[in-house]
Amino acid sequence: MREIVVISGKGGTGKTSLTAAFAALARDAVLCDLDVDVPDLHLLLAPKVIAQEAFVSGFTARVDASACFGCGKCRRMCRFDAIRPSGGVFAVDEMRCEGCNVCVTFCPKGAVHLEPRHCGDWYRSETRFGPMLHAQLFPGQENSGRLVALLKREARSLAAERGVDLILCDGAPGIGCPVISSLSGADLAVIVTEPTPSGRHDLLRVAELCEHFHIPIGVIVNKVDLNPAQAARIESYCAERGHALLARFPHDEIVTAAMVERRAVTEIECDFAQAVRTAWSRIQNVLDRGDKFAAAGNQITSNK
Repeated sequence: MREIVVISGKGGTGKTSLTAAFAALARDAVLCDLDVDVPDLHLLLAPKVIAQEAFVSGFTARVDASACFGCGKCRRMCRFDAIRPSGGVFAVDEMRCEGCNVCVTFCPKGAVHLEPRHCGDWYRSETRFGPMLHAQLFPGQENSGRLVALLKREARSLAAERGVDLILCDGAPGIGCPVISSLSGADLAVIVTEPTPSGRHDLLRVAELCEHFHIPIGVIVNKVDLNPAQAARIESYCAERGHALLARFPHDEIVTAAMVERRAVTEIECDFAQAVRTAWSRIQNVLDRGDKFAAAGNQITSNK
């Protein structure tokens, strides 16, 4: 079973649009949206939810108003300002509570207890391109890395159940906990970047993360015609580090047009779609060869 994770050092590089385009080409894959804080792959794939499960992680304090006599000790000891007055007694502000157990330990009447925290929901769905695992954390909730790990585990289980040998994941931007979790066990990280100073800077950061975990890297430079000089610097970096340069996509309004129609760009006959098909073939070649350095990929000069 092989696993591809599409990531980016920053948001807005076109990562999700390309993941949807690859999903249309993969034909027989389990899809997984690992950006659990702000998921958006579902906007293009319109999944039909088959099963919905609660994601429970951590704890939240609760005050039993009938047992509380309003001494205020819990409020004085709480370092997160999560305890507030409520009708002569006290209550917990869930958005501030860290579930640290201090209020439970020191309440003289035992009026406070911890309850498991419902942080969000995760879904098993079907799309026109195949099964999909995705999730949504509630605002302000944490443990996104743990939820990502859950989705990956469920995706692998579903792939084994259906006899599918490919998992295609849309990862979160950046280098934080959800990205680290999404890279666990990956066979290839496809990094989508832009030819701008911030795009190059964040590419270097996320590539360094992948190198630390020994994850093979393929790079796609999107909107390459925005800044040819920066694009050349990114290509030189890939050659120096031995990362496969998978594609150089020009800025094309067809991507936005497809997005508005909630379609993958590879569902439309156009030059850009053909370039994406070529990139997908190169991704498969990198996987098939098992070559971390993919030297041949670095010879790509243009998709135009």
